[in-house]
Amino acid sequence: MDTKPVLITYATRFGSTQEVAEKIAASLGEAGFVVDVKPIQEVQGLDGYAAVILGAALYNAHWHPDAHQFLTQHKTDLMQRPVAIFSLGPISAGSAAMKNSRRQLDEDLEKYPWLKPVAMEMFAGKYDPTKPGMGFFYRLLPTRDYRNWTTIAAWASALPALLTHAEILRHA
Repeated sequence: MDTKPVLITYATRFGSTQEVAEKIAASLGEAGFVVDVKPIQEVQGLDGYAAVILGAALYNAHWHPDAHQFLTQHKTDLMQRPVAIFSLGPISAGSAAMKNSRRQLDEDLEKYPWLKPVAMEMFAGKYDPTKPGMGFFYRLLPTRDYRNWTTIAAWASALPALLTHAEILRHA
């Protein structure tokens, strides 16, 4: 891949997706990539980026609305570079919950038939009722963090080869 940076952008309500984005950025940095990590709201354009990694969580069975807006707003630019997607879904590590969350993400992404991610992954999420913005009922529940950092690191370590291969094929 050329020396242009990779953009990792994320939509988050309570910060968990940002923490995963930063972990992925660290892994890509260790692999020699230049990486910019930005919240979706701060991304003005994609010029200058060789690839994009987009992360957003599922809330109430739907992908974060800012992620949908990002895909719509940057469609043309995203079609011209490798894109990888990660999502945080269930606040449970159970296989049924993961499968259901992946199905929900797939349904949301069907709205973008032009989108062909080089990698896509669903990770279990985190629930922290101490975060501002949680409703009264949710503040009564205990904190749960089901993110598997080993799984996240393994996915991140596979990205350099996938992004580089996609970029080479794009220019072939």
